[in-house]
Amino acid sequence: MPQGDYIELHQKRHGRRMDYEERKRKKEARAVKKNSKDARKLLGAKGKRFAKKRYAEKAQMKKTLKMHDESSSRQKVDDDVEEGAIPSYLLDRDPTQRAKVLSNTIKQKRKEKAGKWDVPLPKVRPVAEEEMFKVLRTGKRKTKQWKRMVTKATFVGPGFTRKPPKYERFIRPTGLRFTKAHVTHPELKCTFNLDIISVKKNPNGPMYTSLGVMTRGTIIEVNVSELGLVTPAGKVVWGKYAQVTNNPENDGCINAVLLV
Repeated sequence: MPQGDYIELHQKRHGRRMDYEERKRKKEARAVKKNSKDARKLLGAKGKRFAKKRYAEKAQMKKTLKMHDESSSRQKVDDDVEEGAIPSYLLDRDPTQRAKVLSNTIKQKRKEKAGKWDVPLPKVRPVAEEEMFKVLRTGKRKTKQWKRMVTKATFVGPGFTRKPPKYERFIRPTGLRFTKAHVTHPELKCTFNLDIISVKKNPNGPMYTSLGVMTRGTIIEVNVSELGLVTPAGKVVWGKYAQVTNNPENDGCINAVLLV
């Protein structure tokens, strides 16, 4: 197990401290005083960096406040003068309109950006290490227990070569290695058998991602060059992300939904 995962592992096993939320709330409440003290005390390059960061935050805040104020204000319509006489009681009235600061295209872009990482399965069941790995007894007297065999579906690249058995820590069985996935396009309602390029993220942790383990909810990258998808600039899309929606080790195949 690589170093650096022990904190995440401890949180999974035992949870957080009982007073974690309270300490976090107090730390956030004290942050204002700490920033004020830093602004007064910091000198030199560190002070310049702090001032630059604070200035950027204030500028962004002013822009946001101005945007909110303009969204509800009324503005005069600068249209051409209409032909014909206007009644005297309407002469002092100027036609107004609600200011629309954010156009439909900007709103659409924000929606796309917000929904960029929306996945079909937002929550998945965590997989324990005892379920993921099987302990192998090695050595002449079968006393050494440092090897692990992966019991879930895995992906290894086309140029993969195994380490010598003596130095191999994790064994990925050939029968559980997959190179293709059945990927469904949610808008076209069609399923394609596509090549897997890589495993982008396994929700159970970075160690499983680096091993290429594919469980339910894993984000994988697939080769979509056969589908003929193009970008707005006209370039052919080569790889896109998809999320695994089944349990591959049970079904013997990988089913996924394309993230569009």
